[in-house]
Amino acid sequence: MAKTPRFLTLHFLLLVSVVILQLSALTSAFGINYGTLGNLPPPTQVVDFIKKNTIFDSVKIFDANPHILRALAGTGINVTIMVPNGNIPAIVNVENARQWVAANFLPFHQQTKIKYVCVGNEILAGKDENLISNLVPAMQSLNEALKTSGLKDMKVTTPHAFTIIDYNQNAPSHSIFNNDHKDFFTKILEFHRQAMSPFMINAYTYFMVDPNNVNYAMFGPSNGIQDTNTQHTYNNMFDAVMDATYSAMNALGYGDVDIVVGETGWPSACDAAWCTPQNAANYNLNIIKRENVIGTPLMPNRHIDIHIFALFNEDGKPGLTSERNWGLFKPDFSPVYDVGVLKGEYRGGDGGNPPSNGGKWCVAKQEATTTQLQANIDWVCSQGIDCKSISPGGICFDNNNIKTRSSFVMNAYYQSKGYTNTACDFRGSGMVTTRNPSTSTCVVPNVVGSENGGGKWCVAKEEATTTQLQANIDWVCSHGIDCKPISPGGICFDNNEMWTRSTYVMNAYYQSKGKSDNACDFHGSGIVITTNPSTRTCNVPDGRGGRSSNNMESSSGDHAHSR
Repeated sequence: MAKTPRFLTLHFLLLVSVVILQLSALTSAFGINYGTLGNLPPPTQVVDFIKKNTIFDSVKIFDANPHILRALAGTGINVTIMVPNGNIPAIVNVENARQWVAANFLPFHQQTKIKYVCVGNEILAGKDENLISNLVPAMQSLNEALKTSGLKDMKVTTPHAFTIIDYNQNAPSHSIFNNDHKDFFTKILEFHRQAMSPFMINAYTYFMVDPNNVNYAMFGPSNGIQDTNTQHTYNNMFDAVMDATYSAMNALGYGDVDIVVGETGWPSACDAAWCTPQNAANYNLNIIKRENVIGTPLMPNRHIDIHIFALFNEDGKPGLTSERNWGLFKPDFSPVYDVGVLKGEYRGGDGGNPPSNGGKWCVAKQEATTTQLQANIDWVCSQGIDCKSISPGGICFDNNNIKTRSSFVMNAYYQSKGYTNTACDFRGSGMVTTRNPSTSTCVVPNVVGSENGGGKWCVAKEEATTTQLQANIDWVCSHGIDCKPISPGGICFDNNEMWTRSTYVMNAYYQSKGKSDNACDFHGSGIVITTNPSTRTCNVPDGRGGRSSNNMESSSGDHAHSR
């Protein structure tokens, strides 16, 4: 038999890799965990609410509830279902697995988009050796049963508590799986690779919080950490947890396996001072931003499916106060706090622009050489463009990613020239895109119109007093608006210019409320203008398109939930 030439094989593999990456980016999901332990509305009402009133395109449930699956039929919502822990030993037998599929999949799969099937939930955390020893065989049998039934697109996985990882907080890249389960994770990751299914992690920074790292854990203002191994800077614990998970997988040789976040969130009430509606809103608002942000420092080009915990406060859950207060909504569908998930609301904070707002960016072409990228940086920075953000210590500085740095300043120049195509040529190394090139640590501003093309800003009046300005700052920052850019170290912090700081947050609130005039009143101290109030170091977002944003800053125990 003739052999395929080696260079053709390599070329084919490269093409396949590109296609897989593109498909991954296109199918990235943003979901919500739908628990049912409480006096909650019926599934038909809940699903109708999710479909019509929220931005969620995925729902994760904790069983295979036929009433919920039937309600989800025809909605187009991706669904994650779960095999209860107690069923794991039985479905090791392939025939039993086929019967489970026949009972829980076949009646629904033609109309309900079941994407992931979880075999159990946080099995290692329960320390039941019978369940642990049977977990991988059960996943293999269920996967075989799905294939036999022709359901090849449904991916088998299992959620893990983050406690499975020996987390190195000073060097996330040195994190590894707990030594006593190293062989177990080699087997489970090999299953994922063969089945082309994702590794699922429940990534709660809340369970690692202490009085010294509260802000870091919940996306608040903090000094962050610099990985002593990679020199990457982490401004929030969530990204560090993601990279620690990747590093543990990569240490076993499985860095290519996709990662899905099965659960993450922050309770609005608990027995500690850091559980407040405001803190929960801040955490989840920043998680929501990742819907339109690509990657982490160690995974710069990956989209990660994320499922927030949870849809409702569940008053039927036992345990600590926090267990009953993870929800974004109360059982009557009223928000526990405003986090922008309702349709028509601001969706992604400073950098998360919905695709419908006409955003445009100038970025470096994929094939641009390092020499071209550095030349672009040098030239733009000599043309009066502020390059502080890509300098050492800046939010977009990354020694290992010159393309991100170059794209940031190329885009800044493109904006300054009224977003004309010629301003993005850069001798053939630049291109205009409508796909957000931001990363989790560097949000690249978008453009939806020129400075003279109808932009609107809410600013503080010149005659506003210092007391009024400070009151505006305090009030806005208590209503779910990200105030990190005006905090010490932020790009809009200036001890000598309170007017700029107040204007920045007043305008952010004004945008979040659909730029209505009432949202810029601030007891008579605010005014809507059409002249850009940005300074050289503080870019104040405009209001074009309703919710566009040009901000350069990224805001960036009882763990086993009872079911």
